Amino acid sequence: MTWLVMLAFIVFLFLLGAGFDAVYVGAGAGLLPIGSAIALAVGSVSAFASYYRGDRAVLASTRAQPIGDLMTAASDGDKLKLRQLENVVDEMAIASGVPRPPVYVVPDSDPNAFATGRGPGTSSLAVTRGLIDTLDREELQGVIAHEMSHIRNYDVRLMTIVAALIGAVALIADWAGRGMRWGPGVRYRRGRSGDSGNGGGLTGVLFLAVWLVAIVLAPIVARMLAMMVSREREYLADASGAELTRNPLGLARALEKIEGAVEPTPAIKQGSAHLCIADPLGRPSQLQAGFWSDLFASHPPMTKRIAALKAMAFQ
Repeated sequence: MTWLVMLAFIVFLFLLGAGFDAVYVGAGAGLLPIGSAIALAVGSVSAFASYYRGDRAVLASTRAQPIGDLMTAASDGDKLKLRQLENVVDEMAIASGVPRPPVYVVPDSDPNAFATGRGPGTSSLAVTRGLIDTLDREELQGVIAHEMSHIRNYDVRLMTIVAALIGAVALIADWAGRGMRWGPGVRYRRGRSGDSGNGGGLTGVLFLAVWLVAIVLAPIVARMLAMMVSREREYLADASGAELTRNPLGLARALEKIEGAVEPTPAIKQGSAHLCIADPLGRPSQLQAGFWSDLFASHPPMTKRIAALKAMAFQ
């Protein structure tokens, strides 16, 4: 499924670029496929840059601070909580068999957490201040195990690249839409006017219509594909986290507390929302089940996730 999703992104990019070639350059003119090459290059560069620098950008955007920096200026009570967080991360790193990731704290009172990076040994783990203050040790252990599972399963790498490809699709679709408003597409129609008596003109018009629809729908469909991958990975990380702690109820209680904190997480923006253990934007669609919520939600409904964890506990 993951490979199919990645292939779908490549098809979107190629279709947008091929449409540019046909409409603006002229597919039958024997010229180089400029639009197709640019579209694939933009997608590749975006994915490459995000692969190597995406985690730094995510941490910077949330104003996350290394836990060591906070420890030096913390009060005795805060030091105890931060040291407990470090101990839990050490335990879950050992349990998961992956190197201990650097730990960061996001200065936000809403409980949330995320992992970012390329995989074991090249990832970072961040929790909000609200998560540290809200959860007890078992619940914190469940959340950290969930995030360590994302690292162990290479979900962080996949979602970082997918996020970059979403941006590339949206950018190219925007460029194509702006170009159509400036009118170069008229050259395409005039250049094909001699074919109006045969099937060539009709084929050109149909291709143009399909391309225009693709410009509008490509960003929407791309985000739907990314959300589908994100939801499935959340279920997998819940199950893997429960396997690491041998305590599904600890994570279930943590999710209940996180769900109860209905306020959004201002420090975490939309581009990083799919990385978090719970939707940080406070969108109603994340709390509901059904066809439309399943299409556009970045996370499964909390009620389903909690029910699945409780069912694991009583098996």
